[in-house]
Order: sequence, then C-alpha cells, then structure tokens
Amino acid sequence: MWWQAETQALSRVADRVSTVYVDYAVVGRENNAIVLLDADGAVHVPAAMVAALLMGPGTKITHAAVRLLADSGTTVCWVGEQGVRMYAHGVSTATHSHLLLRQAYLVSDVRRRLGVARRMYEMRFPGEDTARLTMQQLRGREGARVKRVYREQSERTGVEWRGRQYVPGQAMAAGDPVNRLLSALNTCLYGVAHAAIVGVGASAGLGFVHTGSSISFTLDIADLYKAEATIPAAFDLAALGATSERAARTHFRSVVTELRLVPRIVADVRALLGEGGDGGVDELASAGQDRLVDAAGELPGGINRWADWDLPA
Repeated sequence: MWWQAETQALSRVADRVSTVYVDYAVVGRENNAIVLLDADGAVHVPAAMVAALLMGPGTKITHAAVRLLADSGTTVCWVGEQGVRMYAHGVSTATHSHLLLRQAYLVSDVRRRLGVARRMYEMRFPGEDTARLTMQQLRGREGARVKRVYREQSERTGVEWRGRQYVPGQAMAAGDPVNRLLSALNTCLYGVAHAAIVGVGASAGLGFVHTGSSISFTLDIADLYKAEATIPAAFDLAALGATSERAARTHFRSVVTELRLVPRIVADVRALLGEGGDGGVDELASAGQDRLVDAAGELPGGINRWADWDLPA
C-alpha cells in the first residue's frame, strides 16, 4: 500500500499529471497501469503518475483499477460532465494530515484566522494594504469591488445588470439570464475548487471568511476567482443569448483550461495555509508513516510502548 511504500516507489507529486478526465469509457487495470477503454480503443496511463482521476458520466471502473489507484495514492473523483461538479471522492493524493492540522490550527485562533482572511483579500486587491483592516472592513471593500466588476462587465458587453439574485441550491431558478448563468457558473467553480482542496489534503469545511457550512473553505477559495472566471463568462454568454445551464457548463470547461485554475488553486491553498516544500517523495513517504502524539513531540508508531509506562512500585 502507498503508506508502506519505499521512497523510491513513489512519484514526486510535482512530477505527476495533475488530473486525467474520462467519460463514457471503462477504466480497467493492466499490470501497474490503468487502462481507459472506449469506442476509439485503449489508452494506458501509469497510475503512479496521476494525481487525480476524474470520472465523468458514463464511466465504469473495475475493482482491480480502484485498488491500483488506491495503492498509488491517486485520488478518484466522481464528477459531472468535463469535471465541473464533484459528487464524491475516494482516497486523497495527500498521504499525510499536516496540511489539515495546519488549517485547523489557523482557523481556531482569531488573530491567525483574520491573518489568512487578509491574505485572501490581498490576492483580490493587488497593491492595496489590508494589514490593518478588520473583517467587517474587508467584507465592505470586497462588496464594493464586486459591484464595480458587475458594472464594468455590463458596460463591456451591453448586458443590463439589475443586481444579484439567486436561489441557493437551484442554479437556474431565479433572476434574469445573466443571474441564472452566474449561479450555474459559480456552481461549476465550487466543484473545481472543492476537488483541488480535497486533493491536497485540506478540509473543505474549515473556512476563514465563510463558516457554518461543509464547504465553507470551498466558498472562500472560489471567491478568489469569480471576478476573473465566472462573472465575465456570465456576461459574455448572456450577450450571445446562450443562457442554458449546459451552455454555462460547456463554456466553463474552456475557462478552467485557459486560466489553469486547478494548479492555481492548489498553489494558492498551500500558500494560504503556509505549507512548505514541494511535495516530493521523501515528504510523502515519511508523512505517511504512523505517528503518535507526545508532550515532547511526535513519536514513531508501530512500537509497543509498555516500557514507557511508569508502573507503581
């Protein structure tokens, strides 16, 4: 299994293909490769070189393939068409919990939580100093920025803007065409952000700006890209009269590719949580080993500690 593998048996995360998307095909196994079978033939993919396998509609997978992917530490995600929504996932590519522990540490301290929130807003306000702003001031500045972005996109495309309207959980249920497109595109963005967060071993629920939801951190991260990814796309589609949810999902595929969203999200999550290192083989191999909590620091696991017990005389 991947947590018992020798260092040389693991591929550096930095050297892996970020994702492989497959739909309307069968995923099988041949030796140490997964085989993607469809009407056009077979494609062999080395399992240890894939960070995440995204399985879209019409995909079937064999038990042997799942075991190989699990042994390789490869995340398996069941997603919507072209990967714009994630429904479920198997094991994560992260063989350690240090990023999750770091996230819990940061979100549990009011001062450090505000510090991460400020860094998030700095990413949206290039060149502006947010070091002394409170959470309320940050939210106010963000609200003003989003209104400005909506106004600019309306002027650019000639699409009338009357304000944001949406029904949570029902992307196409309310508002004018541009509002419905925004809801559909944002849903797609949440799926991509969620998949990236899970893939690096962080928690989708431990948010720094949002709270109280199982996807609070997903919402935090997605907000970093809306002004660049989903808002312009919604106005562009509305201007063309392409107002269906399918049109939004199809268009978003190209947005993800053009903006290189997945690698950007991975890098931003790691930077915000203060993760060091490049995720090389030595880090993966050592972090996957069982460790025990101790007052003086961590101890290696797999050892009987009866001799450490101070027996009464």
